Amino acid sequence: MRDDFADLGRFTDVSLLILLSLAGAARHGYAMIEDIERFSGTLLEPGTLYGALMRLEKKGWIVPLPAEDRRQPYQLTETGAAALALQLATLRRIVTVGEHRHALA
Repeated sequence: MRDDFADLGRFTDVSLLILLSLAGAARHGYAMIEDIERFSGTLLEPGTLYGALMRLEKKGWIVPLPAEDRRQPYQLTETGAAALALQLATLRRIVTVGEHRHALA
């Protein structure tokens, strides 16, 4: 049944997926792509990932760590963790309303 809905696209913001990935550990781009695909089923293209990383870094939600073997790892900041917590709280409210309304349908 999952394949029937494949053309609906992503329901999750790329920035949220990155913050969730980095909440588990500091990671470089390819490791984030693999982690995000594993926990969400969403395969990000490198251009999408790196554009979002630049925006998140500019906001101060993530910071680059020293490069490791030509790979640039990133780490979640306290501000990024707070932004993630707010977004997750919003998503929980959305799920609660959705489940309630779906049960009424």
